[in-house]
Amino acid sequence: MSLWWWILAACVVAYLSKLSGYLVPARILDKPRMGRVAGTLTIGLLASLTAVNTFASGQELVLDARIGALLAAAIALLLRAPFLLVVMVGAVAAALLRLAGMP
Repeated sequence: MSLWWWILAACVVAYLSKLSGYLVPARILDKPRMGRVAGTLTIGLLASLTAVNTFASGQELVLDARIGALLAAAIALLLRAPFLLVVMVGAVAAALLRLAGMP
């Protein structure tokens, strides 16, 4: 099969999985436990995505300017900076570290 058939099949599966969410009864979604589970899963997924994007490049573990950018953004968060400023601090830190010669 062509690659386009696989892409089309993936689109159909993604659409059907989103559509199946509408079939869940409201009484299940309104429970406080479901809200806690959804919030916890969201935080866990975001943290794992951040870790993978910071410390991995392909199949390798790397230590580069992304770590400095993450630390600078974390400090900005601890200082209660607005989100846009946190992103800008991380970007500037990465740029300065790369300018200083860190890969």
